Amino acid sequence: MPFNAIFGWIIKKRIHQIDLFRMHPAEVQKEWFERLILNGRKTIFGKKYSFDDINHYDDFRKLVPLQDYDDVKEWVEREVTGEEDVLWPGETQWFAKSSGTTSDRSKFIPVTKDSLEECHYKGGKDLLAIYYSQFPNTKLYKGKHLVVGGTAEQNKLRPDSYTGDLSSIILKNLPWWVEIKRIPSRETALMSEWEEKIEKLAEETMYEDVSSISGVPSWTLVLLNRILEKAGKTDIREVWPNLELFMHGGVSFKPYEKEFNRIIPHDDMHYIESYNASEGFFGIQDEIDGDLLLMLDYGIFFEFIPMTDYKGTQSETVISLSEVKLNKNYAIVISTNGGLWRYILGDTVKFTSTKPYRIKVSGRTKHYINVFGEEVIVDNTDNAIRIACEETNALLKDYTACPIYMEEGKQGGHEWIIEFNKDPDNLQVFAQILDQNLRLLNSDYDAKRTKDLSLKFPTVHKARENLFDDWLKSKGKLGGQHKVPRLSNDRKILDEILNLKPSTIFEVKEI
Repeated sequence: MPFNAIFGWIIKKRIHQIDLFRMHPAEVQKEWFERLILNGRKTIFGKKYSFDDINHYDDFRKLVPLQDYDDVKEWVEREVTGEEDVLWPGETQWFAKSSGTTSDRSKFIPVTKDSLEECHYKGGKDLLAIYYSQFPNTKLYKGKHLVVGGTAEQNKLRPDSYTGDLSSIILKNLPWWVEIKRIPSRETALMSEWEEKIEKLAEETMYEDVSSISGVPSWTLVLLNRILEKAGKTDIREVWPNLELFMHGGVSFKPYEKEFNRIIPHDDMHYIESYNASEGFFGIQDEIDGDLLLMLDYGIFFEFIPMTDYKGTQSETVISLSEVKLNKNYAIVISTNGGLWRYILGDTVKFTSTKPYRIKVSGRTKHYINVFGEEVIVDNTDNAIRIACEETNALLKDYTACPIYMEEGKQGGHEWIIEFNKDPDNLQVFAQILDQNLRLLNSDYDAKRTKDLSLKFPTVHKARENLFDDWLKSKGKLGGQHKVPRLSNDRKILDEILNLKPSTIFEVKEI
């Protein structure tokens, strides 16, 4: 039987299950909550926090405290040494080295067999199931799947136990039906030197029949542009004529959309966004141009903290999924089949629909600017910079921004470093459009900018080529899923980057 026919049967079954949690979210979350608590009762963590006395959500909320990585660290260290039944029943063999930030501190996130199969792999299969349901005549599986993964170094912790980027753990355990279609070779995928890896990826994949790609948009663009350069082409379909799908995540796609459309100028090229991290797989774009469907049957129980009340693990206001409101900013709290309990993920989301539950990632609990009460989040800046790029024919590579503190006789403001793949037609106009659209998108920013009340016109630096790569490299974080924090509420990161001599300092004045 042809693969498409077999997969079609599997898809119909899975789409039915997805429809069930679309229609009955509370029941599905309640079922998973009960399953998680049942497993938690078998653990040392569960005994400490009286899981035997948890019969419903209110008990859970009262008995189990909110956790961040500092709280979880001592429990994870016990698992790393081989102790069993610590956070999840049995032995935990795999630990994802967190790569979502540029923090110098390593974070080891436990990955259990249950979370790998019921969450991470299930998410990957659902991406394909949703795509096949939308485009039943696709020939996706006839081609190769290019995975632009992170630096996937694996470090032995003890026999049969290792740590690395989540991509390395997934790669080492892929089912055969994925492995036979995946490129590049495992040797190339596991390379840790990113600059050399890009060259090797290009050499190894440009003559393959690639039909789909998955990766972070920024690094995928680096690879695609290098392949075009080596091939002497301007359209990636001239290299891969059957390419039809890019599955992306990690950062917002909006600032990179124009560049993808430039090098893949075809209406039948499709894009699907996913929302996954070392801690779990959370959302999939299930409609074209839609927001992310919150995946409710992956072994994750969700809670949320309104960012207006957010105080980290001391937050008093924590609500269930059924209590969320549209267009409010929430920090995500998860309890998972990886053994994380009431863990503050560090991401913030806004709900754009509750029937079914759809979200968009709005930023990080620590990645914002709110020195002057402006409450600027990444979702605001991503949209403002996208519009500024569109209106000035610019192509973005990356950016970061932070506050300028008030000093005697001087106003406060925001300071930006922006690296372009293509410079704006007019840098001053670009900065003005950026500022204007931030004011349109964020009323608090607008209020502080009115008559330069608290915030002066932003200072903008146009970075030299590869400035951000050089900074990441200086941190040992170049490549893959590592990324520059887009917003900071202090000056540490931006001042470090400025010390690398950004070359071009462009400070515009408001007209």
